[in-house]
Parts: sequence; C-alpha cells; structure tokens
Amino acid sequence: MAIINSLMSWIMKKRMHQIELFMKYPIEVQQEWFEKLISSARHTAWGKEYDYSSIKTPSQFANRVPVQTYENLKPFVDRLKQGEQNILWPTETKWFAKSSGTTNDKSKFIPVTKEALEDCHYKGGKDMLSIYCNNYPNTNVFNGLALMMGGSSQSINQATDSYHGDLSAIIIKNLPFWAEYLRTPGKEVALLDNFEDKLKKMTEITVNENITNLSGVPSWTLILLHKVLEETGKSNILDIWPNLEVFFHGGVNFTPYREEFKKLIPSSKMNYLETYNASEGFFGIQDQKNSDELLLMLDYGIYYEFIPMEEWNKEFPITIPLGEVEIGVNYALLITTNAGLWRYRIGDTIIFTSVQPYRIKISGRTKHFINAFGEELIIDNAEKGLQKACLATGATIREYTAGPVFLKDKEAGNHEWIIEFIKLPDNLDTFILTLDYTLQEINTDYAAKRKGDMALKLPIVHVAPDDTFFKWLKGKGKLGGQNKVPRLSNTRMYLEEILPMLS
Repeated sequence: MAIINSLMSWIMKKRMHQIELFMKYPIEVQQEWFEKLISSARHTAWGKEYDYSSIKTPSQFANRVPVQTYENLKPFVDRLKQGEQNILWPTETKWFAKSSGTTNDKSKFIPVTKEALEDCHYKGGKDMLSIYCNNYPNTNVFNGLALMMGGSSQSINQATDSYHGDLSAIIIKNLPFWAEYLRTPGKEVALLDNFEDKLKKMTEITVNENITNLSGVPSWTLILLHKVLEETGKSNILDIWPNLEVFFHGGVNFTPYREEFKKLIPSSKMNYLETYNASEGFFGIQDQKNSDELLLMLDYGIYYEFIPMEEWNKEFPITIPLGEVEIGVNYALLITTNAGLWRYRIGDTIIFTSVQPYRIKISGRTKHFINAFGEELIIDNAEKGLQKACLATGATIREYTAGPVFLKDKEAGNHEWIIEFIKLPDNLDTFILTLDYTLQEINTDYAAKRKGDMALKLPIVHVAPDDTFFKWLKGKGKLGGQNKVPRLSNTRMYLEEILPMLS
C-alpha cells in the first residue's frame, strides 16, 4: 500500500499546476467555458429557443436568457425523464440528482450529464485530494480506504437505464475503477435505500477495515460514528481506525459540529477540509490550511454570474459577472453548466473574501432567512451567534431550526428557536442572552429591531430531546444523503411541525 500511496499522491499533486493557472487567469478561463457551453448547446431544443448560434458575448446571453428557477426548467426536465434527448444539452442525459435542498415534500430532479460527472463532480473529488496532498505532503491517506456516507438510487426507466437518486448515489454508481478500489463499503451496501439498514451494514463492514479518510455531510457522518462506537464499545474513533487523518465535509456549516468531531476523534493530527458541492455542481474547495475560505473552482464546466442582495426577489434581476464582484457583498449564485442548467438560480448565497484569487464563504440560502420585522437574519449570522453562545456556556449543538413569532395585539414579536444539543448549556439564560447580543453585534438591522423591544423581544429557545430532528426527518422519508434540517425560515411551517414533538 505504501507504493500505491506514493503513486496516488504524486498523481494528485500534478493537477496543482492547472489549479494555479485558473487562479492566475480567472476571467479568461470563465470566458473560455462560456464560449464552449454556448457553442455546445446551440442545436439543442433550448439553444434553438434562445438562438444560441447568434450569442457571442456574456452580455448578450444575460439580456436574452432570463434567470431560471427549477419551475422554469421543469417542463424540459420532464421531457428528459421521458427519454427525449438533445433538450438542454446535446449528449445523452439519463441521470437525475433528486434534490429538494430542504425537507419540502416537493422534489427537484437535477439533470446530470456525462460531462458534468467527469468535468465537474469527479474533477472536484480529485481536486479535493490534490489540494489535500499538496498541503500535507507526508499524507498516508491512500494507505487505507475512504468511507463515504452517501445516499440511495432508484430506477426510473429500466429500458433506458435512466435513474434518479441522491447525487452521492449517482457518483458512487458511476465511479471509475481506481476510486472504487480505494473506498468502502461496496456499492451493494452504499446504495441501500433504507438508511437504518445501510447504517447497520456499514458499521459491521467498516469496523474491521483500515479507514484513513471520511467524506460526507457532518450530521449524517456523526450518526455513523456514534453507531460505530456503540457497536464496538470503544471510547473514541481512533481506537477503531487509528490511521484516520482527514474528514472531507460539505453540505452544511461545519461550525456546530466541530467540537463533537474533536471529541470523537481526539487527535491534533486530524485534518478537516471543507468542500462546496451540490446536486447542481461542485463549486469550491478549502485550499488553505489555516483558513476556512473556499477557492471558487473555475474550470469545471460552469459559467458563473452573481445576483446582488437587492435584486434577489426581482423577476428579472440584474446580474454581474465574476470580474465585477466585490469583497464582503452578499450574492446569490447563478450558474450555467454542462448539465444543461442555464442561468440557473440554485438558492445559495455567498460572500467573496478575496478576488486574487477568487475565494468565498457560503453565507446561506435565498429562501432560508428570517425577515419578518426587517431584521434580515441570514444563516451566517445565526451560525456565528450560536457559536458564541456555545463557547460562553460549554454547549454543543447537534441540530437547530428557527422562525418568527409574529406581532400580535400590539405585542412585539420574537425569533423562536428549537435546538437539539449534544451537550446542554450550563446556563440556558446565558446562552440566550449571548446569542441575542452576538446577533445584535453582527447585524445592525437585527439590533435596530431589538432596541427597546419595540419590534423584537428576546429570542425564545426550546431544548429538543435527543433524536427529535432525526425522527422528524425520518417521518418525511428524508434520512441520509444530502437531506438537511432547514436552519431558518421566514414562516412558522417547520416550527409548527416540530414543536408538538417536544412534549
């Protein structure tokens, strides 16, 4: 295995030259991809509708093709699911990543083409390893196996071998041989539909293997690690996998989970590397050891545009290209991809932390915020407030959600939180006060509404029993994969569903 580790590390590090090229020439690389995408799709049904043959510049593209939501694209996706081809992209489209982004019952089916798998998702996975090997040249990550907490796949049409499922399931189902050789468990277990059966079988198989790296959504990975400890009776994960050295994570903010991972994996040599990938594409990788900024990956078959916050709710928003973004401004992400997503609004919001090279932080979702009183509370604010509250009270959070208590009978409103703790705060009142104070400190709109309790009073916090959110997700058939608890909502929909479970 030592020879394999040396060979694989060398191969992975060779990619760094290409990464450095797009860091040096970002606008040129994006222009090349823009031209390639438009040219490739000019004879598709979509390309003919918008006369792609006559589009020569990004400004023509932005003026001619409206910003798209899933609802706009759904009729075209439905045709693809029925077996029609050359609709959104010229090559065969037979894979569909099932995604809702939240726990809504309504699912989205995101087309995934061969080009998107190879040029984006697999390339992102390889670059994640390339950057890791470059930052940690003495790594032994290839001396053992990768344990990936993925989703499941369900067939749509046996005749055409087209199917849908979590993106992670599509990736696992189509992995190149070398990647399959370096991961565990096998496909027959990794793609099981029943999450609890899969959890049990994964535990049985992997406790006897040499696991050197983990990848997945932090919340579901934690459930697996606790199951492994429960089955083995060991006190920490290193007693089972002594060579574990890195967790590649994404999907949700890692901050609320960091302390629990450190507790389960008590080693100063354990590394954590964040990625920004979604059903629609692979967008960013943490490329520096001592910074949680993400390098925006610019050569993955994706052309980027950005919507400033004041344009989010407009039917025809003004967008700006990469070369015009500013540091510290909250943008909604707009993508055009080699999976046939054209000027597609994915719902994520980002903030640029650097433009030489282009690095970002994920700030939240365009639909996941609380603005019932003009406070404009976004997920990034919430995570920072909770982090300070946890530090002040020794608490650790497993999951949470929050929404508004609306004004009634001239009574000021509140923000109402449901929090499931791994470790309870030593003083809940201090936790609430610290959360509130931090939100006022980092969000001037929130602070203005809190002044004198005129519009907003002190937050309400409910402590949820263990496994509340797990049971809620299970009841919706949303266990595993990329399913996530919605952090913030401008309505009380999630609160009203979960509050009865607390009694």
